[in-house]
Amino acid sequence: MSFSSLGLNPTLLATLHSLGYANPTPIQAASIPEILANQDVMAGAQTGTGKTAAFALPLIQRVIETTDTTASSDKSIRVLVLTPTRELAQQVYQSFVKYSDGLSVNTVVAYGGASINPQLQALEQGCDVLVATPGRFLELAIKELIDPTTIDKLVLDEADRMLDMGFITDINRILKRLPARQQTLFFSATFNDDVFALSKTLLNNPKLIEVTARNTTVEKVEQRIYEVDAKRKAALTAYLIGSGNWQQVLIFTRTKQGADELAKELVKDGISAVAVHGDKSQGARERGLEEFKLGDVRALVATDVAARGLDIQQLGHVINFELPYNAEDYVHRIGRTGRAGKEGVAISLVSAKEKYLLKEVEKLTKQHFSSQWVPGFEPDMNATEESHSSRKPSKKALRAQALGKSDSGKARNNKRRRR
Repeated sequence: MSFSSLGLNPTLLATLHSLGYANPTPIQAASIPEILANQDVMAGAQTGTGKTAAFALPLIQRVIETTDTTASSDKSIRVLVLTPTRELAQQVYQSFVKYSDGLSVNTVVAYGGASINPQLQALEQGCDVLVATPGRFLELAIKELIDPTTIDKLVLDEADRMLDMGFITDINRILKRLPARQQTLFFSATFNDDVFALSKTLLNNPKLIEVTARNTTVEKVEQRIYEVDAKRKAALTAYLIGSGNWQQVLIFTRTKQGADELAKELVKDGISAVAVHGDKSQGARERGLEEFKLGDVRALVATDVAARGLDIQQLGHVINFELPYNAEDYVHRIGRTGRAGKEGVAISLVSAKEKYLLKEVEKLTKQHFSSQWVPGFEPDMNATEESHSSRKPSKKALRAQALGKSDSGKARNNKRRRR
């Protein structure tokens, strides 16, 4: 199958050819015709398989068709793409701009943690496609800086992550400001029960598209599990990077403080590293990501804020310094490597008290992992490190802990999380 067989605009086809896109990926081949037919879609596929293009290309085409039948001075927003993080918003925005080259399609990105003035200036120039985080979109709508009533295409990108990050209230507030009926699209690499429950209230007879088994990992990513004592994880991380001469490594931690501390430890060991997380300013986050992409730093230490918005085609190694509390995040984390059919290695450092989290990952992905020991970093079998397997926290407690909240749902230190 070729892109031309999907009925795309000739200019779009020319752009895809110039970008080196020969044939559509399975998720693109299955989704594009359904979206062009104005069908609600719930699509799941592994990371790195072209999900963004699967909804961006047909939506750009629909904007072109709509523009042809309206006045050229019409600046109405027609497509809204909601993303859970600023990084993912930037990535999706860049994709829309790249694919719509040479077409009269204006795309604007809006997110918190950055000055609103440049975003307003871009909106005043006209906006067909708005890519936004929920909080910033609501701010624009509440202040009547945009008119949401013209939106007839809604995309929830990484819908499961939005729910995990507590955006359901914001999403419901946004829906009240949109027209009663619009084409709605859910795209993600993982679908949990909460997402399916939400889909029943938002989507109208959706087409379910799953080109791979649900919540599976990329086949070309080699997954390794190393057992190690928690206090020796930083030393093992530095050893793996140094002994393997890895020049570009993405490392995930569960907490912002942990990311900062690990980055400092790696620098002490002679490995250039930078931390990226929600407490960093937008400018600092963008600089950190850019330095990593350019190879100016070898290690990017991040919380899950980067799991859904970082796209580096040549990234060969990912390290889970700590396993995530939500098993779905494991799929997204390791999906940062092995993209576009390339091979990659994902390493998870597992201490005794994290073994129950490994079982959750195995249950989700339907895989069994054989743990390994790295010579010189063998775990102390006589250690008294407590295992959580006998008193596993509730799923609600795990989610609250992962989001930096107490069991009551209140954020720690009464600080609102920044997106």
